[in-house]
Amino acid sequence: MSIAKRFAGRTIMVTGAAGNIGLTTALRFAEEGASVALVDLKQKELDDAVSRVITHGVTARGYVCDVTDPSAVRETVEGITGDFGRIDLLFNNAGYQGLFQPAHNYPEDDFARVIDTNVNGLFYVLKAVAEHMVAAGGGAIVNSASMAGVGGPPNMVAYAASKFAVVGITQTASKDLAPHNIRVNAISPAYMGPGYMWDRQVNLQAEAGTQYFSSDPKKVAEEMISAVPLRRVGSIDEIPGAVAFLMSDDASYITGVNIPISGGIL
Repeated sequence: MSIAKRFAGRTIMVTGAAGNIGLTTALRFAEEGASVALVDLKQKELDDAVSRVITHGVTARGYVCDVTDPSAVRETVEGITGDFGRIDLLFNNAGYQGLFQPAHNYPEDDFARVIDTNVNGLFYVLKAVAEHMVAAGGGAIVNSASMAGVGGPPNMVAYAASKFAVVGITQTASKDLAPHNIRVNAISPAYMGPGYMWDRQVNLQAEAGTQYFSSDPKKVAEEMISAVPLRRVGSIDEIPGAVAFLMSDDASYITGVNIPISGGIL
């Protein structure tokens, strides 16, 4: 079944574009006809991502940027608008999961890094792109939150704090930007796999040594899946459709919403 070109003539900016979720979403938007500006920290991985996106016959360019540097973010947004003419859509997805430790043992420097990336960085990107969208007359933004920002999982105090903040930023920005015809929503994935992030989470929860999970990674995986009503992990491929819906005209009256992609975890 062919995918409709819903985003033909539009440009999407994707941060964290070389990671699994960012790249999979960039590819989905390319399939639907969007021009894609891919933003990430790592040049090689970014180049590889651009190479994959352009196979769909769209314009795509990569931009190396540290989202925790507001000057770099502004320069990158200016570069994208100069190259593409405009930014119609933003998938604000760059992030860092952090360590897995109980709150009383959690390292201060890692807490600061998580907040700097997931909260400050997300805000810097949102602000810079929103300024452009206000001048352009509108747009749509989807922020990457997490079910960690809904339920507060054990051993993830920094990540949970950052993602609760993302949900709050989304709700407030949706109100502030509504008069400018800019919609702001969020997605909150839960357990997604297989792959590096799933393996990392399972292994680190096992190593954390708390009452909530076994010390055996295989049993941790079973414990996590048993908490999901659909009794499976989600696939990364199940994320882009939700992002595309929120960006599309089908969601033209939806703003300030956080959509769980969680298999039924609430």
